[in-house]
Amino acid sequence: MFDEPSAGLHPHDVHRLLTLLTQLRDAHNTVLVVEHHPAVIAAADHIIDLGPGAGTDGGLIQFEGTPAEIGATRTATGRMLHTRIRVNDRPRTAREVVTISHATAHNLHGITVDVPLRVLTAVTGVAGSGKSTLIASELPRQHPGFTVIGQVPLHGGIRSTPATVLDIAEPVREAFSYATGLHPSWFSANSRGACPVCKGRGIVVTDLAFLDDVRTTCEACDGSRFNPTTLAAGLHGHTIAQTLSMNASRAKDLFSDHPEITRRLAWLDQVGLGYLTIGQSLDTLSGGERQRLLLARHLSTTESAHQRIVLDEPTAGLHGNDVDDLLTLLDRLVDSGATVIAIEHNQRVIAHADHVIDLGPGAGADGGRILYQGPPAGLIASPHSLTGRHLRDFVR
Repeated sequence: MFDEPSAGLHPHDVHRLLTLLTQLRDAHNTVLVVEHHPAVIAAADHIIDLGPGAGTDGGLIQFEGTPAEIGATRTATGRMLHTRIRVNDRPRTAREVVTISHATAHNLHGITVDVPLRVLTAVTGVAGSGKSTLIASELPRQHPGFTVIGQVPLHGGIRSTPATVLDIAEPVREAFSYATGLHPSWFSANSRGACPVCKGRGIVVTDLAFLDDVRTTCEACDGSRFNPTTLAAGLHGHTIAQTLSMNASRAKDLFSDHPEITRRLAWLDQVGLGYLTIGQSLDTLSGGERQRLLLARHLSTTESAHQRIVLDEPTAGLHGNDVDDLLTLLDRLVDSGATVIAIEHNQRVIAHADHVIDLGPGAGADGGRILYQGPPAGLIASPHSLTGRHLRDFVR
């Protein structure tokens, strides 16, 4: 069983991965793959498609059958699998650039390259070609002011949640306090509101010495994390535990008269995480979800105009439909005056970008050179770029 084995892979490497998976199958193994990549899905013998949405809107079987059969369905995966996209033939024109000069870090061969401002730029190339070194390291070093949002672990343990990352945990407690007359600390699972049995964790951990610890749902609070006094109080008919179990989209409605809370939750919705419950533990989030949560936090605390944002593989873990939603958001940021640079393998993003910087030709010592820079249409015609070759097969 493989969980998104194509994550972080260039399309050229995805085809090599498919060769290995096929060899495993042909050697009489059973191979299960959880995937979003169209090429991997199309190569499968059997597809199980879940949905129709995410979170509480998902969890249902939408389709079972072959890749050819799913194309005749109305499922989101079927449409994504059998729809090619157009390359951006009207890219925005940059009126200003910053220059990375003589970059030699790691495997970069003294690269000098212009990075356009106030457009959407895709930085491409095979894994290990030097993309992150050039854009996430050298660019902000030479030009401080770029905010790099990568797939890094979010600090915090079991008590850290989307609400704490977005800095709305305290405003939520204050809203409950105002409605009930109780002090805000009663609505904190880390303070007076905590269940006395599990100490506000929602689980009880049993130490089995030489064996792994056993975690069970706290029977006293039924996993809610709060004590009876707190659970007896409510806001608009909802307890704090019920509220923290709401996804961002529903919570926005509950706090419609609290503009700061709804504004921050709206950004969570716009980065495609409206399905997350605002009180779920961060250790339940994927790397891609954590990155988009960081993006939502950044956007909720900063004016859109004149931002300079670097995203390291923002489509990791995203379905094709979600990628389209993300591109809509990035377009909106650029149109407001922001500079957005995405280090990406996703061909939808590359085809949609205004400008492409392609590195290669290989990885490690065989990479670290600029193969192409310009609009995506020109990349398709580039004779030396593996990225361009695969993009040509992907777009119509």
